[in-house]
Order: sequence, then C-alpha cells, then structure tokens
Amino acid sequence: MTFEWLVALRYLRSPNRPAVLRLVTLLAVIGVAAGVTTLVIALSMNTGFRQAIRDRLLSVTAHVNLKPIGPDGIHDYRDLMAQLSGAPGVRSIEPAIYNTVLLSCGGRARGVVLKGVDPDLERKASGALRNIVAGVDNFSPDADGIPALLVGRIMADELKISVGDYVSLTSPQGNLTPFGMLPRSRRFRVTGIYDSGFYDYDANWAFVTLESAQGLAGVGDVVSLLEVRVAKLDDASAVAGDLVRRAGPGFTATTWMDENRALFRALSLEKLVTALFIGLITFVAGLNILVVLTMTVTERARDIAVLMALGTRRRQIRRIFVLQGLAVSVAGTAAGLAAGYGFAWIADRWQLIPLNPEIYAIPYVPFHGNGFDAIWIAAAALAISVAATIVPARAAARILPVEILRFE
Repeated sequence: MTFEWLVALRYLRSPNRPAVLRLVTLLAVIGVAAGVTTLVIALSMNTGFRQAIRDRLLSVTAHVNLKPIGPDGIHDYRDLMAQLSGAPGVRSIEPAIYNTVLLSCGGRARGVVLKGVDPDLERKASGALRNIVAGVDNFSPDADGIPALLVGRIMADELKISVGDYVSLTSPQGNLTPFGMLPRSRRFRVTGIYDSGFYDYDANWAFVTLESAQGLAGVGDVVSLLEVRVAKLDDASAVAGDLVRRAGPGFTATTWMDENRALFRALSLEKLVTALFIGLITFVAGLNILVVLTMTVTERARDIAVLMALGTRRRQIRRIFVLQGLAVSVAGTAAGLAAGYGFAWIADRWQLIPLNPEIYAIPYVPFHGNGFDAIWIAAAALAISVAATIVPARAAARILPVEILRFE
C-alpha cells in the first residue's frame, strides 16, 4: 500500500473523527449507491422492455417482408421462393396472405386480422403455432369439409370461443350480384388456441391455410407477400436489399426495424432521458463527497501541516484527498451495482411487477441487465466523484505549515 492510500484510508476509518463527519461520509456512500442502483434498475427495465418486445414481436412476424409494388399480389410466388431461398443470410421464406375480416360466434362479433399460411412452413418459422394452449395446430378440414381456424388466447377468452366451436368469417371483398356487392362469408371450425405472449396478436390475429384465405378473399393462387426470416437480425437491412435486387423490378422490402421504427426510437429516447435525469442523483452524491473532503481538510489541517513539515510533497497531499474521495465512490458504486443488478434479476426471475398487457403488450415488467451499462455507469460515477475531489484536494495542498503550526 502506498503512503497516500495509507493516509487516505486512515482518515476514512479513524474512530476519532467527529460524529457529524462520519455521518456525512456514510451519507455520501449511500448517495452514490442510491444513484447507481436507481440508474441500473431504470436502464435494466428499459433494456428488458426493448428485448422482450423485440423477441415477442419477431416470434410472430417476419424479419423481412417482400411485397409487390402493385395491389395484385404475387402470382408466381413458388418460383420466386425457390429463386430467393439460396440468398445469403436467408434462413426461411414463407408465403402469406392477409385480410381483415369480421369474426362472428354466438351472437358476438369483432374484426380480426386473418392470416393465410402454409402450415408446414409456418410451424417452423412462427412462435405462435409452436405454443398451442388448447386443441392442436391441425389445419385439416373436418368430416364435412369445413376448414380449420386457429385463434389467439385473448380473442378466445373475449369471444367465449372454445376448441371445436364453429365461427363465421365475413370478408369485405364480396361477390358482385344484381343486388350489389355482397360480403363473402365462410364457416370455420376452431381447432386450436395459441398464446404468442404478445397481446396485439393474441387478441386480433387468426390463422387459416393459404387456400382458405384465398377462397375467402375471392382471389386465385395469389399471396400478399413473402415473409423472410434471416440468420442474423442485424443483417436484415442488407438481406432486404439483396432480395429486392434478386426479385427484380416491381418489388419492395421492409424490415422489422422499418415497421417498428417509431416504437424502438421511443424506447431509445426514453433510455437517454432516464439516464440523464437519474444521473443527477449521482451528481448530488458527488457534491456530498465534496462536502466530506472539505470538512476533512478543515478538521485535519494540523495533520496536513505536520505531514508537509516532515517532507510530504503537495502533490502527495492532493493525491491523499483524491484517493479518499475515490474510496467513497468505489464503495458506493460497488454497493449500487450489486443492489441494482440483484433487484433486476429477482424482479425479472419472479415477475414481481405485473402489467396490463392491453396497454404494455407484455404481462409483467421485464428486467435485463446489460454489462456495457454497468461499465459506463461505474465510469460516470467515478468520474463525477473524482471531479468533486479537485477543489478540496487543491485546498489541502495550499495549506501553509508555518501558519498552522505557529501557535502549537
């Protein structure tokens, strides 16, 4: 241990210090710990929300959507899928057709998003069909030829739908008759209820086969788009550009980041604002360190004068008080990081804070500690604390031993 560290720690641990100085030192440590703990919890919650929403969103939606520019859909989608399946970074390609329909059952009705899928391909790609909570993910028609329908758990609860029930789906894309345009309606049998964990999809989406969706929409063998899953999420933009080039003119592609840009931009802005405002707590804790060192300089003026009279250099005196402030900051930062990440882990592990999924899309507050956040939080806390030591350390180094010891 160096001379400066020895003296700094003696000043902090001395039992002969005034009670008020010990109290202020303790409050400084608690202040740094409180600031760091609050910042860790807030950033862990923000990161947890971002990751949970992203994971749940991508479990039921594609990473890249390849769409035709015109409204006619994709006619030769099988050939296009075979052409694009070998593109670098592409993990899977699934055709899909979307339609907004009216679902009616037992006197209750509501609008839903109907997605027509290839069952075999969708099971491999979508997390929704891998989490069936009632029934089975069987898209085979019943004995009477009535096609199958899979609905979300929340939709089933709201409309009192059970496995085996028959429902009617009405499409606004109707048939032209002498009496005008009449909506097209079909009966479906509910064979399964899924739970994706994402409120919007569980409450508003239903799945049928491509053929059933095409028949209800009154179109031929046409799909709305091709849904592409990529090997690496960060490569989605590059893969999208490559797919458009391979598909040729008449196509455009959007990524999951494009379609949810507003959501993730809001989460990023919230993280920045949270870090700035909660960081003020650490700044106030730095002022407490300044008070501690200023009081220590005043109380230890004679000790400092004796040390200087014995040959201690002024830079060593400055270093003593910088190290003293650093010790307070390190103790508070370490305690704050341990408390913050400990609380975040417990709260996420046991889902301690429930949420209304209708508002937040997930049923509880997720926490996800980020190692990079710990590094910059600790660095910021230490930087603020060291900056707070500059004034009292310089004041201690300017003490004149002759004036202090003149009357001793």
